[in-house]
Amino acid sequence: MDSSHVSEAQHDNRPPSGLAYPCDPAPDAGQAREVAPGVWWIRMRLPFALDHINLWALRDGAGEGGGWALVDTGIGGADAAAAWRALFAGPLAGTVTRVFVTHMHPDHIGMAGWLTRKFGCRLWISRLEYLTCRALAADTGREAPDDAIDFYRRAGWSEDALETYRTRFGGYGKMIYALPDSYRRLSDGEDIAIGGQRWRVVTGNGHSPEHACLYCPERRLLISGDQVLPRISSNVSVFPPEPDANPLADWLASLQKLAREVPDDVLVLPAHNTPFTGLHQRISALQAGTQRALGRLREALREPRRAVDVYGALFARPITGADHQLMSMATGESLAHLNYLVARGEAAAELRGDGCLWYRMVR
Repeated sequence: MDSSHVSEAQHDNRPPSGLAYPCDPAPDAGQAREVAPGVWWIRMRLPFALDHINLWALRDGAGEGGGWALVDTGIGGADAAAAWRALFAGPLAGTVTRVFVTHMHPDHIGMAGWLTRKFGCRLWISRLEYLTCRALAADTGREAPDDAIDFYRRAGWSEDALETYRTRFGGYGKMIYALPDSYRRLSDGEDIAIGGQRWRVVTGNGHSPEHACLYCPERRLLISGDQVLPRISSNVSVFPPEPDANPLADWLASLQKLAREVPDDVLVLPAHNTPFTGLHQRISALQAGTQRALGRLREALREPRRAVDVYGALFARPITGADHQLMSMATGESLAHLNYLVARGEAAAELRGDGCLWYRMVR
């Protein structure tokens, strides 16, 4: 199972006019900047095309003398550990009271085990994100299962691409520190006191199993994780363990839920790019972009196509086997769009003698 998080390739990712970015510029690595009373913005580097992640430190009154509640942690490894040490020696001097994780992708949860052990504090995360992380970490050292190979063969991958997948399988666990063996569950709709302020948990699905956003009504702040990003769209993918999943429907429903439960006048603190205002406008743009992509896919499916044949309908740049990570993400997203149409009865899939699933419109 891949640990992809955000797609930079999808069409219609232009930020809508009307969004404002009141907090630019981003802090340098190893630094933190206050963007609201008691809320500090941290940025860490990532070894991917998407080369950064935003993390958040909240002043927290829990425990003797108070300290910091952290939201998301960076990818596991020596570079992130060094960045955290610099922060604790500087702007975040003090203790960490608890670690919140929005979801289980390695750039968000990678350092959670390191931080909770260093400070003897608890991990706060939704149940499905915790359990999914544990399951993926258990793949480390395993051979790629036959079901996963068949999954990508049905999508149209070549034998060379399948061999690359075999050699890379199980890499998720290498990007995270071992999780603590217990956690505090985050549940949708619950209110949590952090630093004397009430933060509400708003969960969503599609990008990950049970992604948790944190919304503070009094301060008009939303820590959105990857659920809503201002300049790129969240990766929404189908993976080998659940080949018939419909995560695109889940993600669209989650966007509608977020628009209902969180007002437009919040400052959105996203995991990538920069803080912005204009939440509802951005949600509308993401919804409209998805519908345009589905429209292009419907046109492409006038003739039978495999998942690898519809990249051009969904993505702005060429997808080739030369970039295995990008191809994995593109395949997962293509299948998410295809499964959405199949679930609606608009398209059908046929397994042919070449071992591939061929999709076509039926109405």
